[in-house]
Formats: sequence, C-alpha cells, structure tokens
Amino acid sequence: MNIEAEINEQHTILCQFNYATIYFMGISSLEQQHRDLLTKAKRIVVKVGTRILVDKNGKPNHSSITAITEQLAKLKKSGHEVLLVTSGAVGAGMQILGCKKRPTAIQDLQMAAAIGQVSLMNYYTACFAKWHCKIGQVLLTHADLKSRERHLNVRNTILNLLQHGIIPVINENDVVSCDEIKIGDNDVLSALVTTLIDADLLIILTTPNGLRKPLANGKTERVGYLPKIDKAALAFVSNSKDQFSTGGMGSKLQAAGIAALTGALVVIASGKDHSVIKKVLQGAEVGTLIGNPKAANVLCHRKRWIAFFHKPQGKLIIDQGAAHALLEEGKSLLPIGVREAEGKFSAGTVVNIFAPTGENIGCGLIEYSSKEMQQIKGKPSAEIAKTLGYKNSDTVIHRDNLVLFE
Repeated sequence: MNIEAEINEQHTILCQFNYATIYFMGISSLEQQHRDLLTKAKRIVVKVGTRILVDKNGKPNHSSITAITEQLAKLKKSGHEVLLVTSGAVGAGMQILGCKKRPTAIQDLQMAAAIGQVSLMNYYTACFAKWHCKIGQVLLTHADLKSRERHLNVRNTILNLLQHGIIPVINENDVVSCDEIKIGDNDVLSALVTTLIDADLLIILTTPNGLRKPLANGKTERVGYLPKIDKAALAFVSNSKDQFSTGGMGSKLQAAGIAALTGALVVIASGKDHSVIKKVLQGAEVGTLIGNPKAANVLCHRKRWIAFFHKPQGKLIIDQGAAHALLEEGKSLLPIGVREAEGKFSAGTVVNIFAPTGENIGCGLIEYSSKEMQQIKGKPSAEIAKTLGYKNSDTVIHRDNLVLFE
C-alpha cells in the first residue's frame, strides 16, 4: 500500500518546516523543554500497531497486550483521561481463519476484520477487567468524521465515555470500509482522534524507538525531537512492512504532523518496552518527540474539520494577487483570482488551493462546482450571475471556510 496515497495531500503541506533549523535553535534545550511538558499531559491518546499486538506468526502477543493495558489502567487510575486507538482486528481474524498472508480482496479483509474485532475486544475487555477498568468500543469510517453532524456526535460520544471513566477503544471500521470511506490507516486515525477531542498527547507505539536518521558512516541515530514534520524528515523513512500491518514510519510522521499542528505533543516510541508509556509521561528521553505547542497555530474546531477530515476533490490554481490577498490580507477567494480549476468536484466539497509557484497554500469548502468554475474563473464577481444565470455567492471560497497552510 502506498502510504502517501492514503494521506491527504494537504497533510504533508501543513507540516512544512526547515529541518536544519532544529540544530541552530539548540536541540537539547528544546527537547528538554518539551519533554517537561509531557509530565503535565492529562488527556492522552495511545495508538498501538499490529506489530506490537501480534507476534511474527500473527498470534496475539499476550505479554505486550498485558503490559499496554496495565500502563493505561494505571494512567486512568492516576487521574488521566486515556484513549486507545488499536490495530490488530484483521491480524486477529487472519490468525483465527488460519491465513498465512494478509488477504488482498476487500471482502476477505472485511471478513477477517469482522471475526478479529470480536476476538480483539474480548481480549481487551478481559485485560482491562483485571484492573477494574471499563472500556467502550468506537468504530469509525471517514464518512463518520467528514459529515459535520456525525463528526460532532462522535466527539460528544467519546467525551461522554471519558467523563464516565470509560476508556474508549477506537479502530477503523474495516468491516464496512472501502476506498470512498476509508480513513487510511490507524496512524492517521489516531491523529484525527487527537484533533477531534483536543488531546494533550498522542503516543504512537511501534517497533523502532522513534525516527532514525542515517549518518555518514552508514549507521543511524535516533532523532530525539522535531518541532514539526518536513520533507527532510520524511526522507529518512524506510517504510518496511509485513503481512499483518499497513502503516510505516512515514505514516506515523504524517500523523504526528497533523496532531502537532493542533497543539498536541506526539511521541513515537517502541511498544516493545513494556514501561514505555510510563517513561514518556515522566519526560524520559525515549522515542522521537514531535511538536511545539507554544508555536502551533491552533485552528478552531470547524477549520480543523475542513483541513483534516475531508479528502480534497480537486484543486484551484490562483494568481499572485489572489495569493497575496489570502495570505497577507485575510481575504476570501474570488473567481477573478482563479487561473485554473482541476478535478471533478461539486459545490460544498473541499478543494486544495495552489499558488502560481506550485505551492499548496490552503484548502477550503468551495461555493461552486468544477463545471461552474470553468465558466466563472478569471471573471469579476459581478459577472457570475450573468455567466451562470444565478449566483451562489460573490466568493469562490469564503474566508470562514478557508484554511491556510502556514
């Protein structure tokens, strides 16, 4: 699976940063400053990958699952709000069905997920029960998060579970997911959940202890801290996967970039360390820490919904004057500033906005369809009604429905 094809184009653009500036700013002091903030995190999302939950043969890794549930239970009992985003349903189903390789046919994947989800939740229920913790299952698709009404319902349900002392166990609903409603993978899902419920911290547990950077001597070293994610950091990635998992380090970095832009801190660390969650909350130097809450341009919930919970259906290429109006003056996008409209989209969907330089500078909910945009692009707003015979709005994308990637 091509990870970048699963993640919306704007997620990458939103995470632009000059990687070299980390060293100029003094990485040790910045890292320590932000690791100290980890000790104050109250609402915590923990994402656990399939490789941690199952062994190389696809069977449940009892020691790992027990260690994770124990750490989460202790966090909850110490006053934290805890959410678990878990993979493993398909892997568990494969084990029950006796599959040696991950199915490729969608109906076989859905069957494995249906069988495995029951097994996985039964196991979690038993493990958490040992610590007198109640859990609630939340299965999501992209359609649940894209629809504004359902989006808010999901948020309210999760917050209500937390308020009643119940640990939400969240997974993508692979039983019904298809390309049109698929989120992508659980790394992305964990970032979206973090964004949805204003979590302070996202911990992504995987096999390596964070991102590793290649050195000139052919060896690698752990990257301790990144304020944001950029293309240079993504270039370090080697997306090795196995038959039981779908994500890789690239997916985890992309997810971290989403969560960090909403003010959360993210730690990518090794779930093989059975005390890793405790260490992260103590501010210990484990994994790769990502984020800079003080510098984050935190979006309101509506603009988060636009930026992160939609899959853009097309793109607009605008002229330099329009780019300046959007970026420097806080204006809406008018049809006169649009050079080209690409893709097939309807009014009310999200499209990406590109400057004449080719840079993706934003996205937004568009007022007109692709067919209508071909007729009104480059024209003054006063000519919309004359051209189309009607007018939805003077703007192509109103500033209230616009998110800028900076």
